[in-house]
Parts: sequence; C-alpha cells; structure tokens
Amino acid sequence: MNEENKILWKKVLGEIETDISKGTYITLFKSTVLLSFENSIASIAAPSIMIINLLQKRFYQTIKKSVDKHTGTDSKLVFIPKIIPQDVKTQQFKSPLFEIPIDKPMTIGHLPRVRSDYTFQTMAVSSSNQLAFVSATTVAKKLGQSYNPLFIYGPVGVGKTHLMQAIANEVYQKNPNKKIIYTTSEEFTNEVVEAIRSNDTARMKKRFRNVDLLIIDDVQFIAGKERVQEELFHTFNILIDADAQIVLSSDRPPSEIKKIEKRLSSRFSGGLTVDIEPPDFELRAAILLIKAKKLGIELPIEVAKNIAQKSQDVRQLEGFLHRVVTEAKTKGDEITTIGADDALSNHQEEKRMFHPDEIIKNVCSFYNIKPTQIKSAKRSAYLVRARQIAMYLLKKELNLSLVEIGNILGGRDHTTVMHGLGKIESFLTSGVLSGEINSITSRFKNY
Repeated sequence: MNEENKILWKKVLGEIETDISKGTYITLFKSTVLLSFENSIASIAAPSIMIINLLQKRFYQTIKKSVDKHTGTDSKLVFIPKIIPQDVKTQQFKSPLFEIPIDKPMTIGHLPRVRSDYTFQTMAVSSSNQLAFVSATTVAKKLGQSYNPLFIYGPVGVGKTHLMQAIANEVYQKNPNKKIIYTTSEEFTNEVVEAIRSNDTARMKKRFRNVDLLIIDDVQFIAGKERVQEELFHTFNILIDADAQIVLSSDRPPSEIKKIEKRLSSRFSGGLTVDIEPPDFELRAAILLIKAKKLGIELPIEVAKNIAQKSQDVRQLEGFLHRVVTEAKTKGDEITTIGADDALSNHQEEKRMFHPDEIIKNVCSFYNIKPTQIKSAKRSAYLVRARQIAMYLLKKELNLSLVEIGNILGGRDHTTVMHGLGKIESFLTSGVLSGEINSITSRFKNY
C-alpha cells in the first residue's frame, strides 16, 4: 500500500468516524486498509467476510461518497477479506470469526443459570445478528477493554440470551477463575428486596460488585423501581472503575426504556449498543437445522426451509420442529415436507404465524419511517398516525392486550393505546384509512 493510498484512506476514515458511534467504528472500520485505487476502483481490505458483509450492507454508499469526494471520481468499491500484517498496519485486528474453532466442541463446566449449550459455536449467524455476534465475541476476548457496557437489544426470541450466555461460557472456558454472574433483572430485583428486608445489603453489594463479568438479562424490567436502579447505578460505577465487564440486554434501546433514571440510561449508552433484528429466512432455516442436530435428527434442508417460512418467532419455530419430529416418530415415517405440512395443519390453534415486529416493520415500511421513530416519544402527525395503525393491527391480528401493545410500542400507557385504537376505529367507520390498512395487512400476511 503506497503513501498516497494511506493518506486517502485516512481522510475517508476520518470523515466516517465523526458520523458513527465509536463502537461501530472500532468494530467495522478501524482494521480496514485501502490496498489500491486504480481506474476508479477502490480495493479495500477487511479482516473477515462477516465484516465485509456489514460494510457492504450498511455503509457502502457512505464510503463511496467520501472516496468520490476526495478523488473526484465515480468510484466502485471492492472488498477483499485479508488481515493486514503488522508491518503494514501497526494495530493488527484479528476477526473473532477466524478464531472460533467451529468444529471443536467446547469443554465447559457449570455456571449457575447458564446453559452449557449456549455457545458461539452453536449460534447461527446472518445479517440480522452479525454486528451483535462480532461485538460479543470481541467482549469475551477482552473483558472490560473493548465495549463496556455492551448493551444488546431486540424483540423476544431473537437470541439475546443465547449470545450473552455464550460470552459467559467463552470466558469461563478460557479462565475458570474469573468471577462471572449471569442474572435476570427480576432476580437482581429480588436480591435487592431481600437484602433490604433482612437488613443485609452489604452481602448483596459484595456479591455483585466483586466480579469480572456481570450479565443482566431483560434490564427493561427495572423501570420504575427506584431502589433497584440506585443499587444498579452504584454497582455499575464500581465495576466500570475496576475494568470489570458489564453486558446488558433489553427489548428496546436505553433511550426508549421509560421510568428509568437519566443517569442510569446514560451509563447504559456509554459503551456499545447493538440491536438484533428478527431472523431472516436463511437464519431461521439454519437455526432449525442446528436444533434438529442437537436432538440427534437429520432434518432435510427442504423441511427446514418449509418450517422456516411459517413464523419469524424462533421459539415458535422450535415448537413447530418438535411437533413435526414427534408426529413422524409416532407414525414411524421419515420426516418430509408433506409430513411437516400435515403435522402443522393439524394444529389450527396456532394462528399467530408472524411476530409483532413483522407488523411494525411493514407499517414503518409503508409510511417510510423507522421502527425507532414509531416507538419514540415524538408526536409528529405522521408518526402518530402510523403508531395508531400499528396499535390497531397488533390488537386486530394478534389480539394482544393494551399493556402488551403499549410495551411493544416504546412503553406507552394502556390509556394511550385505548385512545389510539378508538381513533383508528372511528376513521374506519367513516371509510377512511381502509385502503392503507388493507395494503399493510397484505404485506405481512403474504410474507
């Protein structure tokens, strides 16, 4: 790589670094190198196929725009999987994906509340969870050094718990002497309440503040619990100061968790915040194949693809898989696509064949807005309309309660949901919005 390319790439990265989060920059851009720029083609080296996929999907136009600006050309970007040697780049970055021995089983002892089969090796990865996966593997290698805290958010059933427990298992396997606690926010709350009741807060503080890795699942449930938030805030500060690692999960980003202290929300956002989207079709099929293998069953790929089309909810898919397998064993048949269809058609009570996020996704797509906007506190007219239509469809199609709908849409009060439903129903009575709602409904029902 010549000096001219070094200067050009330094300018490009300098511009990009100011527009994205520090965590995203370190994970995706810091290890890239411009190998050459010839005939308006920029050849860019990145350390793994996964990082290349993320750069192409999320940042291709951003990179191209900057390259075009500094070269005065209409450039084309070509990404090459390559780890740059030390003599070319002073800080070598090795992708976690190249260092995970996929075929080598991990020997893991017992960690309280952590499943030994929840490892990085047993997790299927695609575009919907790539960034979260890369971030988690990086954290497992460099506790307290890379992203602290690591905050993972996404809807139910997308693999947040699997990913967090994989971090615990990876750390424990490499160093069993590390002090690791995995807990849920409910369990943490119970510990605080019990410590206060028994007048023994010192024991509770010692337990949570003397660890190398603290993982708290579903942290959104501490909302409104002032004493619990206070204890977590002080625990958080002590662990960060001690370079201990904190990993948190939630069904929404920190900024959208209602009834939580600003100082705590700020701490949650102080490291790297990554989302996991509902799994795409390929990932759902891969998950089914992995789960079938754990059951000692060779599931034909066509059957896996057939089941994967029936839902976006991974937990529901797992139920479908068990049903198909049980039905085949009961009849003494091989597992086939026709057999799977028959097994699932016998259970008509499973009417929810799509995830709530699929409804929200299609409402947002129709109105050209983002899911974070529809869940935000903003009350622009176009957002309120889309939000109320989402409320209506979540109620009509999935029969969710007002509280459930409020929680899904950013933690709104049930009275707000009731008002929104009334608004849409009054519009429909007068014939307004019917076309829009029918168009949105056809999108997710024909997915």
